[in-house]
Order: sequence, then C-alpha cells, then structure tokens
Amino acid sequence: MVPAHAMEDAQLLWDFQQMRHAPRPCSVIVGLGSHDLGVADVAAGLYLRGLAPVVVFTGATSRTTMERMPRGEAEHYRERAVELGVPEGVVLVEPRARHTGENIRFSRELLAQRGVDVASVLLVSKPYEERRAYATARRLWPEVEVVCASAPMTLAAYVDSIRDARLVLDMLVGAVQRLMVYPAQGFMVATDVPRSVAVAFERLRDQGFTSRLVAP
Repeated sequence: MVPAHAMEDAQLLWDFQQMRHAPRPCSVIVGLGSHDLGVADVAAGLYLRGLAPVVVFTGATSRTTMERMPRGEAEHYRERAVELGVPEGVVLVEPRARHTGENIRFSRELLAQRGVDVASVLLVSKPYEERRAYATARRLWPEVEVVCASAPMTLAAYVDSIRDARLVLDMLVGAVQRLMVYPAQGFMVATDVPRSVAVAFERLRDQGFTSRLVAP
C-alpha cells in the first residue's frame, strides 16, 4: 500500500504533467510507446474523430513491456488500434525507439521518408507524461505545433487501471526529474517547475520512489 501522504504528493506531480490542450485537427497522430495500451486507445479515438489522416506508433520494448508486449510496443499499439477500427493502411509503425527522445526523432524521420508533410502533431502519451513529451518534442521537432493528448483519467483511476501504484509513482517521479535535468543535456526545452511540485518530487524521491530516476 502507498501511504496517503505519498498519493497527495503524487497528485501534485500528476496535475503538473497535464497540459490540458484541446484536441484539434493535426497533420499526424503520434502515439508514444509504453506499458500502457491506453495510449493506443486514445490515438485510435482521435483518428476516428477525423483529427488526423495518419497515425504513427513508436516504441520497441523496455523492462516493463518485454513480457506484455513481446512484439514491441508500437506493433501491439497498431494491433489494438486496428481492432478499434483504424484502417491498417493509415498506421505507420516505428519499432526502434527506446525512450521519448528516440520516439520523437525516429517518428520524424519515418514521416519524412514516407513524404508526409507535417505542420502539427497530436502527441499521445500516458497522462502523467504529457509535459515531458511536450518539452521533448519542442526541443527535437521545433518547427511543428504540438498538441498533447492522453486518456482523461484521475490519478486514482489510472492507478486502478494499471494495478501497480508503486510503478505509477515511480514513473511520475522519473518524469518530473527529467524535466529538471534533461534541458541542460539538450534533450528538452526548459520547463518552469513550481516549487510545490519540486518539493513533492523530493519527498517522493526520499521515500524511495526511485526506480525510474536517471543519473544526473
């Protein structure tokens, strides 16, 4: 069980990650690979609403997806989207990316290779990584407009859906840490992290929610 005070801090991190963009028509939908098949559900829903003519799913496997998605995150996403009614012919699969920077860079390269003119991107991520995804895309794909999207869920509902509260909190802590350290390494644009969020991050880190931290 995760203590109530830790969940309160996690809520601050969760709320901060929400970009609260209104979905609108874009050149392409890009779904970022992860353990969460809900990203594919959101991307499929946006396509079926007519918000983009092309969908890219990007992602290889990671330590959290090797068993659940043995064919690769992007391929499992593609299969899910097709099950939900997205035509196979509009889905591109980028199977190599192993982190968010590669998700963006390899998707950009794939679309250029296919001759897709991209002025704007509907960027679909897990709910607790919207701001991280946005900051990465603004650094690595600066010429396009980025509109973020994710499943409209509360933190409590998301934890229930994943069935692993510690994993979610570890991921939240890791996502915020990257906003703090990656800009100096050239991986993201700088983000102003409010003091309340930074303090909540520090408390969760000090309580051991550290499995997704990167070396400074």
